[in-house]
Amino acid sequence: MPVIKSAKKALRSSQKKRVFNLRRKRTMKDSIKVVESLVTNKKKDEAWEKLSLAYKAIDKATKKGILKKNTASRKKARLSKAIKNIQ
Repeated sequence: MPVIKSAKKALRSSQKKRVFNLRRKRTMKDSIKVVESLVTNKKKDEAWEKLSLAYKAIDKATKKGILKKNTASRKKARLSKAIKNIQ
């Protein structure tokens, strides 16, 4: 446990940020899973509709530094490619 006053404050703020980051990460993962489940069930139109929500969640996570830029780009590309390959 921190002893110095500024370290205590830093600990409190990092705990608050952790909650927000975990929430944002969970939202992103859930939206990606929704799209992937629609792809496995071969529901192309619904998957295209949910793709924008997944993009939004990925972009927000990238903006806040939860994901790196190239990782976000790769995730978005793989999602759109999976939807395009539905027969």
